[in-house]
Amino acid sequence: MRQAILDLQASRIRDVANAGIGRSDVLAFWFGESDEVSPDFIRQAAIDSLQSGETFYAHNLGLPELRQAIAAEMQQRHGAGIGVERIAVTSGGVNALMLAMQAIVNPADEVVVVTPVWPNLTSQPVILGADLRTVCLEPQHGRWTLPMEKLLAAITPHTRLVVINSPNNPTGWTLSRAEQQTILAHCRRTDTWILSDEVYENLYYLPTENRCAPSFLDFAAPLDRLVVAHSFSKSFLMTGWRLGWLVMPVDMTEHMGKLIEFNTSCASVFVQRAGVAAMQRAGDIVPQVVMQMQACRDRLFVELGSIPGLDLAVPDGGMYAFFSIPGLTDDVQTAKRLVAEAGLGLAPGSAFSPEARGWLRWCFASQDPNRLGEGARRLKSWLGKL
Repeated sequence: MRQAILDLQASRIRDVANAGIGRSDVLAFWFGESDEVSPDFIRQAAIDSLQSGETFYAHNLGLPELRQAIAAEMQQRHGAGIGVERIAVTSGGVNALMLAMQAIVNPADEVVVVTPVWPNLTSQPVILGADLRTVCLEPQHGRWTLPMEKLLAAITPHTRLVVINSPNNPTGWTLSRAEQQTILAHCRRTDTWILSDEVYENLYYLPTENRCAPSFLDFAAPLDRLVVAHSFSKSFLMTGWRLGWLVMPVDMTEHMGKLIEFNTSCASVFVQRAGVAAMQRAGDIVPQVVMQMQACRDRLFVELGSIPGLDLAVPDGGMYAFFSIPGLTDDVQTAKRLVAEAGLGLAPGSAFSPEARGWLRWCFASQDPNRLGEGARRLKSWLGKL
């Protein structure tokens, strides 16, 4: 087996979760998904597809009707210039990100990733044999911010790709329009590709005209070296379906189809039918999901705000509270103790970058806000006993 694979860091989130999975007394907030099932009409679309016998291969790039629906949704969010010829359907957001990296990154290429971030985004370049460089967000009173000068200094003509996740998992940090414009202008000068993970773009809680977070797609030229990854998982409540998409320059799409052939061939047809149903009613489901997420965020932060000493700030986007507890620097050990002693399941910050050691991530995507309140009560009680 390749040494790069042997050296991969196992998921520290799973390490903690494995200590509590199966225990009915544990309130689990460690994984990045809502505890609400996919809407009935989405599930019914998949059932209807299976019952009609749609169990065969589809086009590598996805069903035409799904690609068209995605393109229409992208145009509504970000304006003209995003036609179906720029869309590829993928087997999940993870697959979308890996396909993009496979298409762009050569062995030994330099890849810069903004951290803390979901660990797949730093592991995928390593799997491909790239030279990984990271630029870490900086915490100030619980809010993480981008050190722009450090990022621009790290992106040079030797940098093949820069990877940015905004709104960010785990911190909730979100790029501003001015920051996006600065980064794109710099990458044009260095001839560097941008892979923008915008899976959480709908989960944005500041007022905007198009009701989503700022996107590079709002102003980038169609032929810019920009690939944007999306997923149905978060704002459509479809984590287990494994369905995502890519937006890319038009001259890349045909080659992406070849790459999909050699990875998964295509996304399952019945899953794509569910995606079509989701897109057709995006105007109904997404605002409801966002409203519920914001209510959960607000409830949790009221509860956490009553606990003395926590270092945290209300995030502008995403579905996570990210905080530290002064004096508790071993986040993995703290998370395991919370499972064993308080029945509370959180993710350790060091899973997302070494610089986030000592922090904890709490996914607040719950259909029952009272569950969040009980979790906060358990945390406060546990801390009181230390």
